[in-house]
Amino acid sequence: MNVIITMAYRQVLRFLRAKSRVISTLLHPIIWIAFFGLGWSRALNFPQAKAIFGGVDYLTYLVPGVVAITIFTTSFMSGMSVIIDKDYGFLKEILVAPVSRSKAIFGRILGDSITSLLRGLIILIICMLITPINVSAIIPVLILGILLAWTFSSIGITFALRMSSLEGFGLVMNMLTLPLMFLSGAFYPIDVLPLWIRVFAYINPLTYAVDGMRHLLTGVSKFSIITDFVILGILCAIFLLIGMYSFEKSTIE
Repeated sequence: MNVIITMAYRQVLRFLRAKSRVISTLLHPIIWIAFFGLGWSRALNFPQAKAIFGGVDYLTYLVPGVVAITIFTTSFMSGMSVIIDKDYGFLKEILVAPVSRSKAIFGRILGDSITSLLRGLIILIICMLITPINVSAIIPVLILGILLAWTFSSIGITFALRMSSLEGFGLVMNMLTLPLMFLSGAFYPIDVLPLWIRVFAYINPLTYAVDGMRHLLTGVSKFSIITDFVILGILCAIFLLIGMYSFEKSTIE
């Protein structure tokens, strides 16, 4: 248990000390809300548009998606710190240390997930000031957030363990981030997508986090809240086990 707490604490402390990283990761979702959400909310302010978005205005519809995307992108980026640790030799020290590798990587994933959740919570609080959402749903929203963060922290670390450069990881991340975001229903209902594209949305973990958060915060959803929790929980467990297994089998030359 000590190694889990130590690794989690290290990741949280590392995040808090990087002031520029904190500011930049918070500015991105605020820009989405200010320039994308407010603009389209005015452009789509008519009854037919509200019907498409489940009876709410576009800004209210967008907010849960922005919260989920904030957690998603920041947790996915956790793989970058693995590559940095490779370069500085810290990862090799963890691999040869007389501690459980599974516990060490779980602690790291936990720490990265906590920092991602903190950013998502800050954005959620900001959004509460500008649009009407269900404040009482914060706790279940955060539970969905931690499942989402565990999922993509695990995916990010799994990719990073197989790469040797930040550039390569950045390329993979840029290639995957936008499709996952636009296939999640964060910006528009997935029902408007062609059927063959909708298939990819259904296997996207982010889809169920967005849908669940939207259900809890606005009452609008495609799936039941139980479906969102169950599917996201299953995907989280799968990718968490894959990440831990990858770290168990990894070697540093």
